[in-house]
Amino acid sequence: MTRSLENLRPPGPLLSEFEAGTPPATGAEAVLRACFLDVAGRQVAGLAALISGETPVAAVPRHTRFAALQAVGAWHQLRAIAQEFEAMRHRREVERLSGAAAIPGSFAQVLTEASRGGYSPAKIGKAVGSLRIAPTMTAHPTETKRVTVLEIHRRIYRRLTDLLTRHWASSEEAGYRDALAAEVELLWLTGELRLEKPSVAQEVAWGLHFFDQVLFAALPTLHDTLQAALPEGTGDALPDRFLRFASWIGGDRDGNHHVTAEVTRQALESCRRAALASYRPLLAELGRDLSVGESVAALPDWFGPRLAAQIEACGADADRLRDRNPGEPFRQYANALLYRLEATMGQNGAVPFSDPRHLAELLGELCAALEAAGGARIARRKVVPLLRRVRAFGFHAVALDIRQNVTVINRAVAELLGTTPKDPRWSERLGCAFREAVPDLSVRDGLSEETRETITLFRLIAEVRQRDREALSTFVLSMTTSAEDILAAYLMAHWCSAAPGAATDAVPPIQIVPLFETIDDLRAAPGILEKLLSQRLVLRAVRDNGGCQEIMLGYSDSNKDGGFLTSNWELSRAQTALHRVAARHRVRLRFFHGRGGSVSRGGAPASRAIAAQPAGTVDGQLRVTEQGEIVSAKFANRGTALGNLEYLAAAVLSHTLGLPARTRDAAPPVEQDEAFEALSGVSHVAYLNLVRMPGFADYFHEASPVDELGLLKIGSRPARRFAGGKRDLDALRAIPWVFAWSQNRHMLTGWYGIGSAMRAFTDVRGAEGWSVLHMMFERSPLFRLVVDEAEKLLLQSDMVIAGEYAGLVPDAALRNAVLGKVQAEHDLACHMILKLTGEAAPCCRFPLFRDRIEGSRAQMAGLHRMQVELLRDVRAAGGHEAAPKQDVDALLMTIHVISTGLGWTG
Repeated sequence: MTRSLENLRPPGPLLSEFEAGTPPATGAEAVLRACFLDVAGRQVAGLAALISGETPVAAVPRHTRFAALQAVGAWHQLRAIAQEFEAMRHRREVERLSGAAAIPGSFAQVLTEASRGGYSPAKIGKAVGSLRIAPTMTAHPTETKRVTVLEIHRRIYRRLTDLLTRHWASSEEAGYRDALAAEVELLWLTGELRLEKPSVAQEVAWGLHFFDQVLFAALPTLHDTLQAALPEGTGDALPDRFLRFASWIGGDRDGNHHVTAEVTRQALESCRRAALASYRPLLAELGRDLSVGESVAALPDWFGPRLAAQIEACGADADRLRDRNPGEPFRQYANALLYRLEATMGQNGAVPFSDPRHLAELLGELCAALEAAGGARIARRKVVPLLRRVRAFGFHAVALDIRQNVTVINRAVAELLGTTPKDPRWSERLGCAFREAVPDLSVRDGLSEETRETITLFRLIAEVRQRDREALSTFVLSMTTSAEDILAAYLMAHWCSAAPGAATDAVPPIQIVPLFETIDDLRAAPGILEKLLSQRLVLRAVRDNGGCQEIMLGYSDSNKDGGFLTSNWELSRAQTALHRVAARHRVRLRFFHGRGGSVSRGGAPASRAIAAQPAGTVDGQLRVTEQGEIVSAKFANRGTALGNLEYLAAAVLSHTLGLPARTRDAAPPVEQDEAFEALSGVSHVAYLNLVRMPGFADYFHEASPVDELGLLKIGSRPARRFAGGKRDLDALRAIPWVFAWSQNRHMLTGWYGIGSAMRAFTDVRGAEGWSVLHMMFERSPLFRLVVDEAEKLLLQSDMVIAGEYAGLVPDAALRNAVLGKVQAEHDLACHMILKLTGEAAPCCRFPLFRDRIEGSRAQMAGLHRMQVELLRDVRAAGGHEAAPKQDVDALLMTIHVISTGLGWTG
């Protein structure tokens, strides 16, 4: 029942870590298939053969292909729901039969392993007490499904759960089947494609939807799960907020002009309203349920005055509250808190709560009074979950990050200093500005709109941090290349938070977090940090942040810049070097991993990805992005959300404890580092030789739907950070880069260069080289992760289909040169990995994964051939504005359905 997680990973991002140990969906898939055939079979001829792949999509008549595409896309979605349901059912069955410790990657399994390994309760308690984990939601444009469709998915999941997890009478079962069929029918009749790009406000609402539906309630349960798994003797080690959500939605303005300071203000207010609104029904429930009578229970003496004070704080309605529920003081207390909460929301004239700590303190009093009156279980079951929710989410729901590109900040500071960032004396000018009094920016006339907006943003940051410090997290500075970039941002923060004429030695209002994204920037990062930590200003910010400096690492752009193997190695090497620099300065680092959903953008099972981090670099603290379609895949349903959060937190705990099974290369021999460096060097050269080929950008644009992706309207931000040529690959963001290579099934962003690297390494070192690679494959979690994920993408890539997309390139010489190079490297990578693993064919080690890919290959091939045909027709007609609408709509639907079939977008 506890088979290897890795053998069974499904295509695309995991719905849950444990899904990898789940057998293929049977009952749930059969039920949904029957519903779907009943609902759509009358409108789509031969639907059963179409969704099974027996009838290729490309073979359907032209006038019915949109309906056929819609049917295949809907079936992909329903199968994913069935897989999620079966994964959750399988996990529960394992726990029922064998206990929670039998679930790989769970809290119980990690802590049982620790106890059996001789770890003392004190050591375990210390590791647990250090946990500070922050999943961070982003609105990266990789979610092709509308919010309306996601809501239908959730209802289908719940109806499926109602039907299959309970024993019903036949008449009741018929009713539940009909309710399920109604939701499937609604999915079928709901338009898949967005009619317009979402606004930032809509993206904020999309993110908060997951909190309102799932996460507000899930986090207290996660706390209970970890608490229950702790061995005796750890004491009160578990912090109230070992996991805290953050968000970029409404704060990320890097290359997105739609995100202004006013939009950020509105996003913060939306988050505040969501948090406060989530507490209201729970307090109302306490007011209904806490019917403990003072004639039955003995109340502590101190509670009477506390109750009187809360009722008095309700102002003009105090008398009404006193007269309500006489003799039931706990109801009165809860209703008084409810009234004050509504005042905090601006709905009445009572005294509002000053901050979330105030509300938490009063809920703590309620718990203590109930316990003293003999109602400890009542307190634990009814009040403590709300208390934990308030402590976790405060009055802000999520901590909003602000992100901006370094270029924008530098231009604004330079304009205010009357110079340019390219000034040879730039560093000196910044230093002088820090020693001078704060200027009065309000009297500056003639400033550019960009600089005025930057000033407004930093003033908003200062204002919000004074009102609710936890509403904002950090300021992420993307494309950081120097210490001066960070100092310029701190300078702007000082100018906008201090009074004119004040000295610039105050604690900065927010910590500036460098984001290192390219290979060169990752290599320069340790030197940049060394210079930063020699600045008193930065050290003040570190002290204000609990002695911790946060650093963000970019997986997507480093992959686009250097290829898959080199990106992974440089990210690992940078963390090790940065950790050493911080240790010399006695500063803790918290790494913020900018991972996406696909393998090419850092996507991988959380337990294995965290285990592959260098020893000592996690230390209880970790941030990671949850982007686009990954948010809905992980957090749409309560059970799946709890499972994913547990796997994440348990993996951090395991790495922090240094469990042997998780850190087999905790002190990797020099030989491994040297081998990885050599492999990375060759892989990097091979990758650059491809992407720097003359005409490569033309091939990319002509042999993929990259230019058509923007028509999907899947995000508020543009595909390029800054204005550039249409085929300027440097300006293209990483998401459309990966998206396009996935759609045309080259998928080279997840494997290109590995074959050349392994061949060169073994050619030079011979048998000894193979011995080293085998040793790394067995002992290095990072190398094993790279090989495993590359092997899976090699299976998912398809050189026959890639050749059909290449046929869209009119220049035959260019087409043959690029495709020939990609085909040769694909063959070489397959050969070298199979020789390393000893397999007869790719992914024999992952049988269910292989079966899923091979089982859908024929159907996916038909989808790709239709897309190639449509791309040719639409482009020949002069583009999407000139082509027939039905062709454009069908083309966009192929993009959507292919991404659904793959399980990821970009």
